[in-house]
Amino acid sequence: MAQVQVSNKPWYKEVTKNQWRALIAASSGWALDAMDVMLYSMVLVHVMADLQMDKTTGGFLATLTLLSSAVGGILFGMVADRYGRTKSLMLSIFVYSIFTFLCGFSETVTQLAVFRLLLGIGMGGEWVAGAALITETWDAKHRGKAMGFVQSAWAIGYAFAAIVAGLISPLWGWRGVFFFGIIPALVAIWIRKGTKEPEIWEKMKQESSKVKQAKPKLLELFSSKIIRWTMLGAALSVCAQFGYWGLFTWIPSYLGTPIDKGGAGLDILKSTTWIVIMQTGAWFGYVTFGFLADKIGRRKTFILFFVMAALLVPVYGMTHDATSLLLLGPFVAFFGSGYFSGFGSVLAELFPTEIRATGQGFCYNFGRGIAATAPTIVGFMATSIGLGAAFGFLAIAFALAALLVIAFLPETKGKVLN
Repeated sequence: MAQVQVSNKPWYKEVTKNQWRALIAASSGWALDAMDVMLYSMVLVHVMADLQMDKTTGGFLATLTLLSSAVGGILFGMVADRYGRTKSLMLSIFVYSIFTFLCGFSETVTQLAVFRLLLGIGMGGEWVAGAALITETWDAKHRGKAMGFVQSAWAIGYAFAAIVAGLISPLWGWRGVFFFGIIPALVAIWIRKGTKEPEIWEKMKQESSKVKQAKPKLLELFSSKIIRWTMLGAALSVCAQFGYWGLFTWIPSYLGTPIDKGGAGLDILKSTTWIVIMQTGAWFGYVTFGFLADKIGRRKTFILFFVMAALLVPVYGMTHDATSLLLLGPFVAFFGSGYFSGFGSVLAELFPTEIRATGQGFCYNFGRGIAATAPTIVGFMATSIGLGAAFGFLAIAFALAALLVIAFLPETKGKVLN
C-alpha cells in the first residue's frame, strides 16, 4: 500500500485553492441537506396534530424518506461515476430542495409522504457525490480531516433547522418552515459555476474513452475481489445509521413531549436551544473524528466512538431532567454522530476509482435503507414504553458496529487512491 510523505508544514498550508473549493461545495450541500431533512423532525409534533397522525405514522414518514434516500444514493453514485462528481452533487441538491418546498403544500398524509419520498432521493445522492468529490480531491494524509469537516456540516444544518423552525413556525406555521427549504437550490447554482472535477476521475474517464470498456455497473461491487468490502461497508453502515436515525429523528419530539407522556416537557424556545447546543457537540465530534482518524487510524477511532455511543445513549434515554439533558446532550451527539466522518474516507479507500462512487453510494445507502426502519420501530415502541426507554434499544446497534470494526475492518490510514 502506497504511503504519504511527511511534511513539516501546518496541514492547512498544504491545501490548494481547488481543494478548499471542493470542501466548501460538499460541506454547503451537506449542511443544507441536513437542514431540509431535519425540518420535518423539528415540526413533527405540529404536523402530527394538524394532519392527525400518530407517532407510528410520523415515524413511518421519516422511514419513507430514508428508504428513498437509499435508492437515491445508489442512483447518484452511478451518475457520479459516469458523468462526474460535481454534476451529481448539483442535481441532488436541486432535487431535495424542490421537494422540501413542496412539503409545505401538503393537505393530507399521503401528499406529504409522496413529497418526503421524492426528497429522500436527493438527500441520498448528495452524500455520495460530495464524499467522492472530497476523497478524490484531497491528499491521503488529510483525507480524514477533510471528511470530518464535510460531515460536521450536518450538525450545522441540523442546528440551523432548529433555528429556522423556532423562528418561522410561530409566525407562519409548519408550512412556512418547509417553504424555507428551497434555499439550497441557490447553492447548487454556485457549485455548477466553479467547482472542478477531481483529476483522478478526469484521468479515469480519459483512459476509459481510449479503450472501449463496459461502463461501471452495480454488479461489479459483487465481484470476487470486491464483494467482501461491499458486504463489510454495507453491514457497518446498517448498524451505525440504525442507531443514529432512531435517536436523532425523535430527539426534537422527545424534548417537546410532556413529562407525563414520557418526554422532557420543554417549550419550543428551550427545545431549540437544547438542540443547537447538542449539535455543537456533534460538530466537534465530526471534526475530532477526522483528525483522530488521520492521527491514530480509522479502526481505533471507530471503536472509540461506537463504544461510547453504546454507553451514553441509554443513559440519555433515562434522563428527564432538563438541566441534565442539556449537559449530557453534547456528549451523546459527539460520539453518536461523529463516526460518520469515517465512512467517506474508509469506503473511498476500499474501492477503486472506476466504481468508487458506486461503492460508496451502495454501502452507505444500503445501510440507510435498512436503518430506515429505526424511526418507525422507535415510534412504535414509544407508544407503549415512551421515547426515552425506546432510545435504550439503540445501544445494540452501536455495539454491533464496534464488533464489526474489531473483527473485519482493515486499517487504511494513509492509503493513496488509484
